[in-house]
Amino acid sequence: MEVQIFGVKKSADTRKALRFFSERRIRAHFVDLAERAASPQELRRFAQRYGLDALVDRTSHSYLSLGLRHANMSEERWLDKLSEEPLMLRMPLVRQIGPGAKGLTIGLAEDEWREWTTT
Repeated sequence: MEVQIFGVKKSADTRKALRFFSERRIRAHFVDLAERAASPQELRRFAQRYGLDALVDRTSHSYLSLGLRHANMSEERWLDKLSEEPLMLRMPLVRQIGPGAKGLTIGLAEDEWREWTTT
């Protein structure tokens, strides 16, 4: 099994996710959103599973400074905005990769990750 982790290095939860998989010798491909933003198509996977609201960190500095509390945008526009402003995302975004991989999580989800490693 391999995973792909989207996050930023300064996020404590992202570092915990990297450490979790490292300790279990599971290969983790890290995508630093500060260097390379996730595409709207990539974010759509998470939005389809959990809903758009689960992706947006409404307490983040970026979200608050952009004044988006009362924004009324389509899902496509939100995905574009999240791609442009990745610090508004709830992190880490983790997905299994490889044949038959279906696991996706948003935020720190160690219980779900443990299930992935036991199956």
